[in-house]
Amino acid sequence: MQTPAPHLNGGRSQAASIRVFVVTGHAMVRQGLRDLFETEGIEVVGESGSAAEAAYRIPALKPDVAVLDDMLPDGTGIEVCRDIRAVDPGIRCLILASYDDEQAVRGAVLAGASGYVLKRIGGTELVDGIRLIAAGHSLFRPGVKDLVAESLGRTATAPWMDSLAAREQEVLVLIARGLTNREVGQQMNLPEPVVKNYVSSVLEKLGFRRRPAAPRAGPGETAAKEPGLPTSPLFPYQESCQ
Repeated sequence: MQTPAPHLNGGRSQAASIRVFVVTGHAMVRQGLRDLFETEGIEVVGESGSAAEAAYRIPALKPDVAVLDDMLPDGTGIEVCRDIRAVDPGIRCLILASYDDEQAVRGAVLAGASGYVLKRIGGTELVDGIRLIAAGHSLFRPGVKDLVAESLGRTATAPWMDSLAAREQEVLVLIARGLTNREVGQQMNLPEPVVKNYVSSVLEKLGFRRRPAAPRAGPGETAAKEPGLPTSPLFPYQESCQ
């Protein structure tokens, strides 16, 4: 996570209340985040445990920042991010992730997120991060977006690109450069709904749509923990959201 900038007034008044929408499949975590944010003067305008519900409620409520769990019962935070930014690019998204994974960071960049942080982040850091994002800053390491775009251009023949059609690869490179669906459509001479379909297809092929749930432990068995899965006061447990 980047070091907080000394001035957080990038386009909004410091006195203005930041409005956030919280999306995670865990009710206890939603309540914990609500309590944390409201204690810090951040207004929680809504919350949801469902990707499908969040995708239509967030654009309607127009929060400054959507805080999105990367793993949801019916989808992923990356999917929700791209869906809501296709409707309203002014809504900034922060992905709360289970792993520090290069492919997932790439997916967050492609979805138009403003940041990607691990769930082990402390409450103070999370609040500072949301304030930075609301002020127009990015929580990605400097140059990450450019590196993603450059890597896509260099690795057009990489195995993970093989599943993409030529048109999908073109769309992928453009959204990696930060273009919205509308801007991609203008550059490629395509209707915006067609671009959205391409983006959805790309995210699905790269594994950022629905993720399979982890198997439940049977009677008398102990569920195996996923390796490297962090815990924190904000996310005290990480079982699959079902």
